[in-house]
Amino acid sequence: MESMFQEEGSSSVTCSPLQLFSMMSLSPSIGIGSPYPWLSRELKSEERGLYLIHLLLTCANHVASGNLENANTTLEQISQLASPDGDTMQRISAYFTEALADRILKTWPGLHRALNSTRIILLSEEILVKKFFFELFPFLKVAYILTNQAIVEAMEGEKMVHVIDLNAAEPAQWIALLQVLSARSEGPPHLRITGIHQQKEILDQMAHKLSEEAEKLDIPFQFNPVVSKLENLDFDKLRVKTGEALAISSILQLHSLLALDDESSSRRKTTPLFSRNSNGLHLQKALLMNQNTLGDFLEKDMVNGYSPSPDSGSSSPASSTASMNIESFLNALWSLSPKVMVVTEQDSNHNGSTLMERLLEALYSYAAFFDCLESTVSRTSLERLKVEKMLFGEEIKNIIACEGVERKERHEKLDKWFMRLDLCGFGNVPLSYYGMLQARRFLQSYGCEGYRMREENGCIVTCWQDRSLFSTTAWRPRK
Repeated sequence: MESMFQEEGSSSVTCSPLQLFSMMSLSPSIGIGSPYPWLSRELKSEERGLYLIHLLLTCANHVASGNLENANTTLEQISQLASPDGDTMQRISAYFTEALADRILKTWPGLHRALNSTRIILLSEEILVKKFFFELFPFLKVAYILTNQAIVEAMEGEKMVHVIDLNAAEPAQWIALLQVLSARSEGPPHLRITGIHQQKEILDQMAHKLSEEAEKLDIPFQFNPVVSKLENLDFDKLRVKTGEALAISSILQLHSLLALDDESSSRRKTTPLFSRNSNGLHLQKALLMNQNTLGDFLEKDMVNGYSPSPDSGSSSPASSTASMNIESFLNALWSLSPKVMVVTEQDSNHNGSTLMERLLEALYSYAAFFDCLESTVSRTSLERLKVEKMLFGEEIKNIIACEGVERKERHEKLDKWFMRLDLCGFGNVPLSYYGMLQARRFLQSYGCEGYRMREENGCIVTCWQDRSLFSTTAWRPRK
């Protein structure tokens, strides 16, 4: 892994997209309306960042309204400024530009399929990029600490423990659990872990590493692999038995189920954020109205200039088509009667019904991820580039370019998950003070002040600066 440093002149203080959104004053002297101002003079990073945000919003508006000629012109302008190895705003703009271009290409399905027909992502690369995410960010480790502590507390005194992992891809979580259980005063329980994953090779690796650790610790252990997509899961294969205490771990999984049988593509309506011929006049008007920051501009424009249709389901409530599918899955989990179910999800609203809603929200949240890396990892880091391109870039593309069942990255805010789980008969279990203390100590030891966590009604939200990124909650079925 690259060392945790900044190159000279690459401080996130000067080019943080979060600061562009919420701190930096917009100046009329920027001259947004001119078509190629950067060709006549060199831009400071803050100026360039503002231009890129403006151009991305303008381009997305053209794409949403079907004005492909203007969208193409704007994409050409963005390409003069964006770069996957530049500063934070240049990098994030490169991936949003790619996503918007991909959405345009999807209007010609044959062309889109032909251009992607030889695209292959190797399993080894997929595993590697997830390993890099695990290493470069503390978020998964925090989720593992909180999940394991909730399981340990729920299983106190139990002799037969069964844990169902809805995405069994990372053995580190369960190796840590084995180590804690081996130190129990009453002795370790018999532990069975059922791991669900699409790839048999990943489950085989998981089984080998966990069995090896359990043998070393002298813990009676079984691993039950279930090769399946979550939406196609046969619950009989989980082999839940009478007399065992059950726990369920879901880390970044449930949101994908919201895509099933989605009808949003047929209902979707797009309302332009900017008028088609505005050429930046809307932004100039915002400046004259004393909107002092870009964050103010974006927030006020969503209220004043953007009006979703009444049936568009703005802010992605648990709509009937999506919630029925997630509801049936959660009902099946409820019927297993777990002693505890711990859920971690990305705490963002990327499930809006319109392109403009999703683009604005995704810009905010992925700016935070890119800013994390800018503050902690060298710009030349290969690991950073792979995470940005193969993980964040693909998620951004799915959020922006896809509709219907193809759109899997349907992240929602904590309050939506609270409502959905409550309706399915689950009662919230406050995470313990000790679990929170462990997680907080880990974050403090991580060596970066930007990472924070806060407690909300017994739940934990992990943040970069003040931006919520992940939430972890614990639940049990109500009787």
